[in-house]
Amino acid sequence: MSRGLTHASPGKTRFDEIYDAPDPRAYFRRLAPLEYEIPHHAQEVFRHDRAARAAACGPGGPVTVLDLCCSYGINAALLNHHLTLAELYAHYTGPAVADLSTAELIAYDRAFYASRRRADASPVVGLDAARRAVGYALAVGLLDEAYAENLEHAPPSEPLRRAVARTGLITVTGGIGYITHRTFEALLGCARLPVWVSAFALRTVSYAPVGAALAAHGLVTVSDASRAYRQRLFTGPAERDSAIGQVLLAGHDPAGLEGAGRYHARLYQSRPR
Repeated sequence: MSRGLTHASPGKTRFDEIYDAPDPRAYFRRLAPLEYEIPHHAQEVFRHDRAARAAACGPGGPVTVLDLCCSYGINAALLNHHLTLAELYAHYTGPAVADLSTAELIAYDRAFYASRRRADASPVVGLDAARRAVGYALAVGLLDEAYAENLEHAPPSEPLRRAVARTGLITVTGGIGYITHRTFEALLGCARLPVWVSAFALRTVSYAPVGAALAAHGLVTVSDASRAYRQRLFTGPAERDSAIGQVLLAGHDPAGLEGAGRYHARLYQSRPR
């Protein structure tokens, strides 16, 4: 989601101007033409893994989810509400909210999300370097706790440590490559419950360093190499060519995937041995 760090894939277009705005309207307007869709694919995966984590570890209340690179709380919106990604695009690009101030939009969105809250909603902790984005998500009720911290460069604060200690599932859709194994090592060092991880990572980025860090904390990672999830259209030929080159270097075949004009991601799921 937000991209305040420095480990992005070479040649990948930057959208710095939309990742830390006061509200998500510019984010959705910019990404709609590129058909950014990975949160849609993650929605049912994260719901399934949350339920499986709860079942595996027995009674103890709802599973607390920590969403990395949470941005404006989009994954939390899709996890805990009767909403689709298409409906979020329509909501934030539509005329009903076009002329609202940010304060007015926050009030509007509090009611919007409250009316769509699922009965099985679980606490969500958001972590992102983009302070205004996480502030919005907290203000409208998508996040129960929000932390604007960069664990690539500094250890977690004490409040974040306490939040991680309550976490049962870590999720991420668009952040791998901007965050690295260092962020996961910092988080798992604070864990007190069995933690599962569900991560989508672009095929242009190696997940191996993250997988190794998770293994050092007793987590086994599985991924179906035959399954790819559409992320978004390329912004142009330069981004496409760069992505194809990186995919080939990683030993993947871009035919029908990056070669057809879109970034694609793989799903990595990690559980305790």
